[in-house]
Amino acid sequence: MFSAPSLIRPFPALRPRSEHAADVAAPPYDVLSSDEARVRAVGKPHSFLHISKAEIDLPPEVDHYAPEVYAKSAENLRKLIADGILIRDAKPCYYAYRLVMGSHTQTGLIAAASVAHYDTNRIRKHEFTRPDKEDDRVRQVETLNAQTGPVLLAHPDSDEAERLVASATAGTPIADLTADDGIKHTVWLIDDEATIAKITRVIDAMPALYIADGHHRSAAASRVAAARRGKGLPESAESFLAVIFPARQMRIFDYNRVVRDLNGHSVENFLKAVAERCTVTPSDGRAAPQVTGQFGLYLDKRWYQLAIKPELVPTHDPVRCLDVSVLSEQILGPLLGIADLRRDTRIDFVGGIRGLGELEKRVDSGEMAVAFAMYPTQLSELMSVADAGEVMPPKSTWFEPKLADGLASHVLD
Repeated sequence: MFSAPSLIRPFPALRPRSEHAADVAAPPYDVLSSDEARVRAVGKPHSFLHISKAEIDLPPEVDHYAPEVYAKSAENLRKLIADGILIRDAKPCYYAYRLVMGSHTQTGLIAAASVAHYDTNRIRKHEFTRPDKEDDRVRQVETLNAQTGPVLLAHPDSDEAERLVASATAGTPIADLTADDGIKHTVWLIDDEATIAKITRVIDAMPALYIADGHHRSAAASRVAAARRGKGLPESAESFLAVIFPARQMRIFDYNRVVRDLNGHSVENFLKAVAERCTVTPSDGRAAPQVTGQFGLYLDKRWYQLAIKPELVPTHDPVRCLDVSVLSEQILGPLLGIADLRRDTRIDFVGGIRGLGELEKRVDSGEMAVAFAMYPTQLSELMSVADAGEVMPPKSTWFEPKLADGLASHVLD
């Protein structure tokens, strides 16, 4: 094992040839159901979904966690390599990665992040993980001998880091495509030794990196590294595939809540109970929160703007002061009887990318009784929670745009 690792290091990516990048790139494995993935992969034999969701190439009755699914994934990966669709760079490199979603642009770095610094919490977490999901990622990595799903990281704002990565975007990209959802993905190779050394130094000088998305992937990487350590195997397992963006460039959407019933309350009594904790103002249109401490409430075909009473917000606690926590402590728990967001089947979550119209649809259909529109959790709040060594409530953040799978994989050899 190499000593005193830096936060990140370059690596020789397994990636599509430039002319095949659009055919290979796919949505992240965990944002599509198997049925959705089957549809998306029709007529696309090179789609990375055949690796990340290999059950689509097996009979529908096969369990998604069956050994043959992982074996099929490895078989499909070997075929893409054998057919020359995927190639591997000859030496360790970094890669600049730009995402464009409408008017929003963010440019980050594809790198191998240190498992050692993850284990000591210098690469900081903010969510609990589920053992079954960790196990799935461990089996995937071990069967493929590669990490194919990147962990999304944020780094503290740094003009120098942004300048170094942006300088690579003046060249010819090695991947340039617009996905089915309209998101533009562009990747550039950074193979200049001096630039690589500067990037490593600048990132390593940062006090911490922050996991934005990918807690199960990073936890799985730690487990794989621990299992391989001391067995004379290559050191590449001591790092994990990551894409790192400046915190100020990243975009978090609201993550809204819908509840099936009013827990025995009438509409009138529920509004009265809410009014004891919030200022309640009827709205002529959709009530999108504009600041922290505001919520939109959709009930009985009416929108209301809620403003939590300030004295009810525990500002000293980085977790309890979050809007998602305040809503749970003041309304979801005491009024609607929802104590466990992870297991209670009466609540569901709607990513803000779907818009407030989706909340109206869920309630007006009769499927749900009430909806709450949230103000987006801020990245500074996420970082404060992670710095305190705490965890955020479930479904606190929804990052957009999403990374693509398949544009770079980390082979563990």
